[in-house]
Amino acid sequence: QVQLVESGGGLVQTGGSLRLSCLISGVIYSIKNMAWYRQAPGKQRELVASLGRDATTNYTDSVKGRFTISRDNAENTVYLSMNSLELEDTAIYYCKIRAIDYRGWNDYWGQGTQVTVSS
Repeated sequence: QVQLVESGGGLVQTGGSLRLSCLISGVIYSIKNMAWYRQAPGKQRELVASLGRDATTNYTDSVKGRFTISRDNAENTVYLSMNSLELEDTAIYYCKIRAIDYRGWNDYWGQGTQVTVSS
């Protein structure tokens, strides 16, 4: 069974940094893409950053130049490095992968990790 477990969230002041981790476990034949989403209170979940199998990355405009998505294949982990954090970055951050296992292609989500930015 594929599982994603996020960690690294917490409370940080504006201008600070955090690095989120998403550990992927289970039997996966291939991963098509990885992504980080976030959901702030009262708002819809939004895509923050994505990383394709060909290493292409995409970021939502509000985080460009501040956030970096990366992966460590040996550690089965995808990261989101966040710098110059702003109050508006406060949200629950979710890791998602689109992967194929014995059941076919599916989207898998983690449980989320809270990021709170304070002034």
